[in-house]
Amino acid sequence: MEKFGEIEKKLGIKFKNGDLLREAFTHRSFLNEKGRKGVEHNERLEFLGDAVLEIGVTEFLFREFPDKPEGELTALRAALVNAGMLFEVAKELGLEDYLLLSRGEEKENGKGKQFIMANSVEALIGAIYLDQGYEVSCDFIKKYVCSNLQTVLDNKLWQDAKSLFQEKAQEVAGFTPTYEVVKESGPDHKKHFTVGVYLNGEMIAEGDGFSKQDAQREAAENALKKKGWTG
Repeated sequence: MEKFGEIEKKLGIKFKNGDLLREAFTHRSFLNEKGRKGVEHNERLEFLGDAVLEIGVTEFLFREFPDKPEGELTALRAALVNAGMLFEVAKELGLEDYLLLSRGEEKENGKGKQFIMANSVEALIGAIYLDQGYEVSCDFIKKYVCSNLQTVLDNKLWQDAKSLFQEKAQEVAGFTPTYEVVKESGPDHKKHFTVGVYLNGEMIAEGDGFSKQDAQREAAENALKKKGWTG
């Protein structure tokens, strides 16, 4: 548990139940490989943390923008809590150093590792919520997630990439884009989807996400970049 003491110091949070903190960083693959009894993987904490994260960010945005309609607030929230943004939070906190993974997952450096790191942020939020309560978990969310709001605003990350790509595709290429699921994996509560976006039967780009909508959005963003239609 010594290394988990390091993350407690980094966060300024002393856990009453250290097992919760360990569970937050325990990936299913680690238990499958080690076969340890009495130790849980972090998927239930992810499930809880996802809900706490959503309400925490929603409350922050509701108070921050009293005049914005719910549609704009929803777009801002989606930009703050997507896997890419949570991966950046995980990198900032150095959470990779605390993850308990199988040897195979430890060697993985692609999208899979990024999603594991993003998931660990949600699991950590779930653990903080259970151990410290709502206010402390919301303080964490404001400090490490909502602090990215200016980045979202400056880079217009809240814009609807699907609508923009459809508009450009019809205008420039004369076709309406279609989306198809290329692959899906992961536990039932946290499915991971890979979606391709096509123009006239040709795949232009792929995107990943924990919902088909998120994967479609990323596919549209990648397609805009590939086509040079971002300007």
